[in-house]
Amino acid sequence: MGMETVGKLHTIFETKQVSERFSKREFVVELTDNPKYPQMVLFQLTGDRCAMLDEFRVGDSVLIEFSLRGREWKSPSGETKYFNSLDVWKVEPARNAANARGTQRGNQRSSQGGGGGGGYNRNDGDAPSATRDYEPRPSDLGQGSDMEDLPF
Repeated sequence: MGMETVGKLHTIFETKQVSERFSKREFVVELTDNPKYPQMVLFQLTGDRCAMLDEFRVGDSVLIEFSLRGREWKSPSGETKYFNSLDVWKVEPARNAANARGTQRGNQRSSQGGGGGGGYNRNDGDAPSATRDYEPRPSDLGQGSDMEDLPF
């Protein structure tokens, strides 16, 4: 599933050699499509793509092309857990991406059958949005949750 988003680089981590044949580099992007509720989203690059971030600095606006990935894991005790990752295929400066694509880019959600929340429409003149029609949860507004001290 291919998606795109635009945001500001918040944190860039060093490349980690996970195994002999696998390396990854994580980074955090601040999505500001809704300035009242900015989102800090963790992405990852793997293998040779780890070097893509070398030309960027914290604070740079970037356009990211990525895939949503998920997997199941069973612990030795038999408990099942699920993990998600946002695997990045391409990172480029947001200003170059906007100039190169202009208004030729349509709403990606409709071209993918109306699914996922990563599409946006550049034709409306607004900044791209990683999520569309965001409705804050009661916990986002500080209302009605006994679990407000949780980090998510």
